[in-house]
Amino acid sequence: MNAVLRALRGVVFTLRLAIPKIGAGWMFALLTSNFNRISIYELGVAAAVITTMIGMHHFLSPFQVVIGRLADRYPIMGYRRTPYFLLGGLLSSTAFVFLPGVAQAMGQGQGWAFVAGFGLLFLFGVGIAATGDSHHSLIAEVTTPERRGIIVAVVWTFTIISAIAAAIVIKVNMGGEFQMAQMQALYQLTPLVVFIAALPIFGLEKKRSSAELQALAASSVAAGVSPFKSLGVAYDLLKTNAQVRAFFGFVFFSILGIFLQDAILEVFGAEVFGMSIAETSSFNATWGGGVLGGMIVMGILSSVTRIHKKTIGTIGGLGTAFGLGLLTLSAMMGMRELLNPSLLIMGVFTGFYNVGALSMMMDMTVEGSTGLYMGMWGMAQAFGTGAASFLSGTLKTVLIETGLFAPASGYTMIFGLEVVLMIVGVAVLRSVDIQEFKSLTRSDLTLAMENSSAA
Repeated sequence: MNAVLRALRGVVFTLRLAIPKIGAGWMFALLTSNFNRISIYELGVAAAVITTMIGMHHFLSPFQVVIGRLADRYPIMGYRRTPYFLLGGLLSSTAFVFLPGVAQAMGQGQGWAFVAGFGLLFLFGVGIAATGDSHHSLIAEVTTPERRGIIVAVVWTFTIISAIAAAIVIKVNMGGEFQMAQMQALYQLTPLVVFIAALPIFGLEKKRSSAELQALAASSVAAGVSPFKSLGVAYDLLKTNAQVRAFFGFVFFSILGIFLQDAILEVFGAEVFGMSIAETSSFNATWGGGVLGGMIVMGILSSVTRIHKKTIGTIGGLGTAFGLGLLTLSAMMGMRELLNPSLLIMGVFTGFYNVGALSMMMDMTVEGSTGLYMGMWGMAQAFGTGAASFLSGTLKTVLIETGLFAPASGYTMIFGLEVVLMIVGVAVLRSVDIQEFKSLTRSDLTLAMENSSAA
């Protein structure tokens, strides 16, 4: 009976950490499956403007470092994570209330609307940085290393499933034809959706007394640095600490390798194999289903065995590289039958990679500076994703749209580059050692803090 109760408490605890991701899934679904389509197709706004606007949040990721340090140093009412998560959710979700009207004004060519659009997406990016860093830091602080793998798997499964579910809700509510009133009503729900999804997070974080907060501040080597100098601290750590540099490089190169195909895969299916929209629309479901399956399987395995997180990340990275290799072969040889198997393999092993890499991120922190380090790793992720989005379109234009290479040859080069990037990422991971990181980092962090304070 006691074992059953413990299991039930564990399930409830995990769900309370995962459900807040529904808010993020809802917002990203609105942006990437509705706002982009309506702004570009129905309202006639230039695609380059909208895609730049939507992708801007990736390059606002340095705010994760600043906000993470701010939360480390300035708790609110005894809490270091929950208030900043809620404030970030409020900021990011409120932007959606104004997006429909701004989109309509952009379609009418009103100059102020373009400024307002970028301003709203800037606020969204800052809010997402706050919620992302706070949520990851909270998970790192309230979970044990042994349970972290399954919890990370469930949290990210909720993110993916909620985005899919939100896309269905959006499709049903918007109907077959665009109507501004329907769009506005749907977008106005965003703050409510985000707030309701955030409710389970209340009570997960232990409220610290004034004495505990003072002791934590006194023990932290980060105690004397301003949050707004934390980017300088992060830069110094990247320069001086080989372990920080290696892990940052692993995250950046592997994320770049995974997502370089993301924005051009459907176009590849159409250009090389003449596939219809319905056929290429299944790509994301195949890949996403593989990711979900991989995360669940590895999350369970990591919770019942002693498999190292570094090993999980290595297996995931190499397996993803193998799937990308099959995709490259599919493009080079014109073998359509390899396409779906390659996407499924990529998805499953990317799921493995997610469990290993995200769990390692939470281990690669120092007490008193968890937010700072989670911000750095989040920044590496965001830079990798943003660079992938920019580089994929650029490579397609340079290699294929200019006529320099035939589509099959151009895509072969792009997918082949992804294989190389994944292997580079795994090679860099081999030099990462969590114990060495913890032994080296305290002194390096102290030096970085001193340099920042003197600046």
